[in-house]
Amino acid sequence: MPVSVPLSLLDLARVQPNEPAAEGLARSVRLARTADQLGYHRLWFAEHHNMRAVASAATALIIQHVAAQTTNLRVGAGGVMLPNHSPLVIAEQYGTLETLFPGRIDLGLGRAPGTDMDTMRALRRDGRESDRFPSDVVELHGFLSGHTHIPGVHAYPGRGTNVPLFILGSSLFGAQLAAQLGLPYAFASHFAPQALNQAARIYRETFESSGPLAGPDAKPHFMAAVNVIAADDVETAREQRRQAEDEWLQGILGRQHTLSQEELAAVRHMPQARQVLTMLDRTIAGTQADVISGLEALVEEVQADELILVNLAVGEEHKHRTLELLAPKAAS
Repeated sequence: MPVSVPLSLLDLARVQPNEPAAEGLARSVRLARTADQLGYHRLWFAEHHNMRAVASAATALIIQHVAAQTTNLRVGAGGVMLPNHSPLVIAEQYGTLETLFPGRIDLGLGRAPGTDMDTMRALRRDGRESDRFPSDVVELHGFLSGHTHIPGVHAYPGRGTNVPLFILGSSLFGAQLAAQLGLPYAFASHFAPQALNQAARIYRETFESSGPLAGPDAKPHFMAAVNVIAADDVETAREQRRQAEDEWLQGILGRQHTLSQEELAAVRHMPQARQVLTMLDRTIAGTQADVISGLEALVEEVQADELILVNLAVGEEHKHRTLELLAPKAAS
């Protein structure tokens, strides 16, 4: 039996060591096609900068590329880090995407810069831009809805496209803002699991159906992100999780130089590594039955309306198999 709520996907367009970025992007397209065929609801790409293993910095370009090679899948940003951009430019970009692919584009919005302090300065930001996040979301909505907050300034294309907005977050701030504005909320529990339950509760308890950005039939829509690995047997799932944890440690602790297998094995026993791995507490790995049962338990725990799956399986074959085993519908 498939999971009882819509299943969507978050992809970072990961690039393996010594692999060209083009291959990482091509792999994302192949996975998107599989997801499209299997009935997944949406596929989002995340904006990150100055990360050699992540090729999703220019989200609008990847979304256009993937949307052109899929049919039914909603494609969007999960998310655009709005402090890095002007609302007008984002409205023009995503209004253009909605014009090209009507009814298939999503726009998730985050408040963080998605990078380190030095890179933030390279983006011509000083860190104070996040203070404007609530007002920038309202301004962006105005450009996309056609009710601009800046007289005489409109987004072309963009005006009247009504690209759906989602607030993303890993803290209670985003939950409160999404509820106040009357928007859907996606919580980044795939790497920041600690506040998941509290964020879900606050969002539902304080949601304002008459919020300034709420639609005519607005109601809470809570999306929880979770890491998944599904395999045909327990041993494969266990080994896949170990490899996925190694990749995570490599990405966090191996930024200065690539860690060898011996170094990874040694570093696992360090307190710093154990702390890093707590970021993956919301990971469900196992057989098809195990993972589906775990996902249903998560839905019940936080009353999720939708789950955003982060496919942690290592190797393209295993990533496709995870998608197949958890598919909302059978392959045709």
